[in-house]
Amino acid sequence: MYVLALRPVDQQVVVGPKQSLERTTLTASGVNWIIGRPSAPVRAAAQIRHRHHAAPATVRAIDTARAEIVFDTPQIAITPGQAVVFFDGDTVLGGGWID
Repeated sequence: MYVLALRPVDQQVVVGPKQSLERTTLTASGVNWIIGRPSAPVRAAAQIRHRHHAAPATVRAIDTARAEIVFDTPQIAITPGQAVVFFDGDTVLGGGWID
């Protein structure tokens, strides 16, 4: 079993199977667009933590400081508060904080 959520107000720890940790989408806040805010969705490799291998995704600007990332395949443990960074090859397109 894996920890899926912590609910401190209710003093609960939610657990479940590993598959329950998989998600294909996330939103990010505090996004800094290094290349400038794209007007249309862009293909990128998105990295969701330091040792995570960047995964193919589509990145869409929601507004000046928010973005939606849709991965091609499910990713494990997309965790609020972690950083997400978007790359095009070796070029950093931008990044923000996972909601």
